[in-house]
Amino acid sequence: MRWFLIPFLAVALSARAEDRPASAISREVKDIFDHCKKAVVKIHGADEHSELSGTGFFIDPTGTIYTAYSVGGEGSNFTVEFDGKKLPARQLVTDVRSGIAILKVDAASPSLPVGKSENLEVTTPVIAIGYPLDLPETPSLGLIGGFDRKYLGYYFHTTHLRVNVATQRGEAGSPLLNMKGEVVGIVAFTLENKSSCYALPIEAAEKIRSDFLRFGEVRDGWIGANLMQALEAKAGSSAEVTEILDNTPAANCGIHPGDILLQVGRREIHQPDDIIDASFFISAGDNVPITVMRGDERLTFNARAEVHPTTEEVQRIQRLQHPLMIAQPSTNQSSLPLSLQKAPERTP
Repeated sequence: MRWFLIPFLAVALSARAEDRPASAISREVKDIFDHCKKAVVKIHGADEHSELSGTGFFIDPTGTIYTAYSVGGEGSNFTVEFDGKKLPARQLVTDVRSGIAILKVDAASPSLPVGKSENLEVTTPVIAIGYPLDLPETPSLGLIGGFDRKYLGYYFHTTHLRVNVATQRGEAGSPLLNMKGEVVGIVAFTLENKSSCYALPIEAAEKIRSDFLRFGEVRDGWIGANLMQALEAKAGSSAEVTEILDNTPAANCGIHPGDILLQVGRREIHQPDDIIDASFFISAGDNVPITVMRGDERLTFNARAEVHPTTEEVQRIQRLQHPLMIAQPSTNQSSLPLSLQKAPERTP
């Protein structure tokens, strides 16, 4: 009898040990959901085609709301449901490049704390809270699947978080939370097979809001230089400046063709694609330190960023068309302050 009891007890103890992590994760997710759902709102609106319904969340205690551009960017007559109330909301900011909109209600509100997406890794667990279809607020637990600069051959305007969370209609604009209950992203859109989604990093949204608070508008900055893949890397970078456009901040600050770009603002550059993120965070009017390798010499220049020359065109498209979530790559990307090329030039 004793010999039968030992393996039986071992199996039972093993089962309980396996159950503990699952129950602990369940409790943790529930605690985060119960605490954070108070700051997540359901958004109603209408555009010229139909009624809109989506998700948003309060980012400060004065009623400021982040949501996806597809929810709050093109519509009007917005109302927001939270805490058993239904309040009118107005647009503060719509930004087609980042894919977000910022709304505002005239009321005190709960708010979600801001985390850092840069602390995430592939397989980091995250939670989305949204309003799918006509259902109440709903949590979804998933993992970070990747950090992507392009999707199906198209470049994003800044790196997006690929999240293994299956989202439904109505969940665009949901907050993406880390396991501390901090916002690390905003659900932007669902992938084609609906098995996962892309989220804008919260730092990108905060850049947009910072521009609005400082200038009353979004100010996409520009430097005015073109890059390509260098034949030989220097100081850990293979991003070579190939052209300086006339009468641009790059021309005025002292950068030369042939320089190897090492850093733009706070962002290190290791390859030409790194300029996508660096350039997104440039605001017109800012003094941007730019570090390069010229031969064996490390040099730093200060460029005063100007408004990107295509900003008015982007705003015109934004008014006339549906949201553009991603930008097509080309030799001259109008959306980028520093443009990329598909392949390195190897002509003499």
